[in-house]
Amino acid sequence: MKKIIPTFILLFFISACGGKVNTAVPIATEPPAVISEIDPKVTPVCISSEPTQDDIDRALSFTDELFTAPEWVRSYTVSDGRVSVYWSNGPLRAIIYVEALIFPCGYEEPDINNFFSDENWQIIFADYQSFEAVSACKTDNGLRLYEFKAIVTDAAGDAEYMVKYWVMNDTDTRVMGTMIVFPIESQSLIDENASALFPDLTSCP
Repeated sequence: MKKIIPTFILLFFISACGGKVNTAVPIATEPPAVISEIDPKVTPVCISSEPTQDDIDRALSFTDELFTAPEWVRSYTVSDGRVSVYWSNGPLRAIIYVEALIFPCGYEEPDINNFFSDENWQIIFADYQSFEAVSACKTDNGLRLYEFKAIVTDAAGDAEYMVKYWVMNDTDTRVMGTMIVFPIESQSLIDENASALFPDLTSCP
């Protein structure tokens, strides 16, 4: 049975002030590792964990032209097992994060459950003052949505953010993760971007 080792930490600091904004986009430190208990009678078929140009193009184009306005500053990294793309918007105090994850030996439903477990969310939100899981749901075709509220504390005090994180099975060896983070008072922008990204699952019931 395959198990996923927790392998990424998101770092996110946003100023609550409307002026100067201090942001650090989510950071992926290591690729997802799959440990398999292999039946000696079965030879697993695995691929390279090195991202291809197709993986890079897929991650960069995943949101189409949704975040092409000058206010959205994009950067991306390519590492073993993943391609990570980040957009930050200072005036909106918002972050968008897309990650193409490579599972070299494939994955099954339990692998996704383990990867996005309660323990892993604790790691993901380790640098937030606090966070609260609001809801989680998925569609019949496997698209998942996790919703959170998170608190960031700085010199100006506490600021509350809404976090939506979608997980989409892309291919037999690829999973797409998409996170949007907006101030809680920007509900209309949260809804607008959720509808543009995943119209079939904008929020959980």
